[in-house]
Amino acid sequence: PGDQSGPPRSQETASDGAGRIGKTISRLTPPAGTFEYRLLFLRNRHVALGVIGLFSHSERRGFPIKRFFFICFFAVALSVLAACSAPPSGDAATIAVATNFKTTLEKLETDFEARSGHTLNVVSGSTGKLYAQIVNGAPYDVFLAADQARPERLVQDGQADARFTYAIGGLALWSPGRDDISPDTLDDPGFTRMAIANPDLAPYGLAGVQLLERLDRKAAWQSRLVYGESVGQAFAFVSTGNAEIGLVSAAQVLALPDASEGSYWLIPHQLHDPIAQDAVLLDHGQDNAVAAAFLTYLQTSDARDIIRRSGYRLP
Repeated sequence: PGDQSGPPRSQETASDGAGRIGKTISRLTPPAGTFEYRLLFLRNRHVALGVIGLFSHSERRGFPIKRFFFICFFAVALSVLAACSAPPSGDAATIAVATNFKTTLEKLETDFEARSGHTLNVVSGSTGKLYAQIVNGAPYDVFLAADQARPERLVQDGQADARFTYAIGGLALWSPGRDDISPDTLDDPGFTRMAIANPDLAPYGLAGVQLLERLDRKAAWQSRLVYGESVGQAFAFVSTGNAEIGLVSAAQVLALPDASEGSYWLIPHQLHDPIAQDAVLLDHGQDNAVAAAFLTYLQTSDARDIIRRSGYRLP
């Protein structure tokens, strides 16, 4: 009866509803929130619009979903508003740590988090690789290097401050499958491969090269050296049998259970330059209270005791 070119006024098509709801979503956009708020809102807004598209398709197929559609929309809208009203998490800091110190940092992390309630996110790698990432904008808050040179360079370039020495490392000649490792091992031609960290990237690799040079053994071992990107990788080469012996961090060996430690020689500190390891607060962490709190904790007697018991000398 009569011309009904469109739906009755009491009904609303999905496209009409989508348009009206889309305008509502736009009005919900935070006008001047932080980047994190706006990014979070935009992500949720796309979820809402996706729901609109899904139900528009369903309604065209004759499924009566108008009421369910609005319930879903308002559920999404409420979640967006709740997310936008919550402040972004500032209760964590990201720590970039040289591989040799990773196991020790895990002990410190457990103690620090239990005391403070804060959270640490840990990224490990060779000092040289982490330094390159930092220079190229990696979002780390604290840098625990295995040397002094790169933290000093970051300070000089205005990318870090609050520099201090947190540990002094040691070197060990280690084999998990032998019981006779000693200074004489370096004169044994029976070994075909010795793992060492890349001296251009890892201070422990540089210390290993200095050891061989000072004992006049570098030429004898040059063709038998297997280089890892970090001292952790050099350690892995030995532990997996890809190298019979290795020049690794003393702390790594001392952390092994008795059944796995094999035999080792702790290298006298006089046979290589000191492996002084420095920490810095990076630009990315300047306003991060957790990063500042962790650096303060790292200088406490409790933290220093953990570091000492892990096989490091203290500055």
